[in-house]
Amino acid sequence: MRTFRIKCLFLLTLLGFALFSDGQDLTSSVTTSGKTVEQLTKENEQLLRIKNDWPNFLRYREANEKLRRQSAREDRIVFMGNSITDGWIRISPDFFEGKPYIDRGISGQTTSQMLVRFRADVINLKPKVVLILGGTNDIAGNNGPSTLEMIEDNIASMAELAKANGIKLILCSVLPVYDYPWKPGIEPAEKIVTLNKWIREYASLHKCYYLDYYSSVVDDRKGMKVEYSKDGVHPNKEGYKVMEVLAEKAIKRALKSR
Repeated sequence: MRTFRIKCLFLLTLLGFALFSDGQDLTSSVTTSGKTVEQLTKENEQLLRIKNDWPNFLRYREANEKLRRQSAREDRIVFMGNSITDGWIRISPDFFEGKPYIDRGISGQTTSQMLVRFRADVINLKPKVVLILGGTNDIAGNNGPSTLEMIEDNIASMAELAKANGIKLILCSVLPVYDYPWKPGIEPAEKIVTLNKWIREYASLHKCYYLDYYSSVVDDRKGMKVEYSKDGVHPNKEGYKVMEVLAEKAIKRALKSR
């Protein structure tokens, strides 16, 4: 909290200086912290959002209201996830265009945040199927230390909510990562293997679908193949093409099932 207040005060000081300057554009000026005023402004907005809206309900609130006013299509599909899902519709929009596919990914989110917004961003949209893809940010420690058991509990809770509301469930494997660029050295590869094994077993035990993206994009280091990702974490266009074929097959299977 003290760090948050200090950043806010620092930002206000910079903005005040900008207002009383002789018309000079300071948005691109480098501050003593090595960041521009524009960068600090964005950071401050991010801090405020996290403080006031940790699950980021605001991200899709307006879009959700619009969908809820429409007649729900029988084959509506929701993709629930983090930046991998969030970036999908931006990098490969053709996959979503003209289809009842709804992207509800939010960059940086952990499964705990996904769980909190699951009712607002999935259940209330009354989809036929939901694809859940999450866990890598938990392993990266985006919201602090997280054990595999904590991730499994969150995924299981989302799965139970989906089934309780008559939504067909597709549990997706976490994509392979050898190292996180923003948090190097934590060695996530084996943790992802272990988590995917649990997801597969959970899906089998609870009679839902397991969508294995991992096996199609993994390299010999248990990271992502370079042709499918620029940073080893997020798919590029070619990576999404691989995922799209697999997702389509899983969705068709889910829709045909009783």
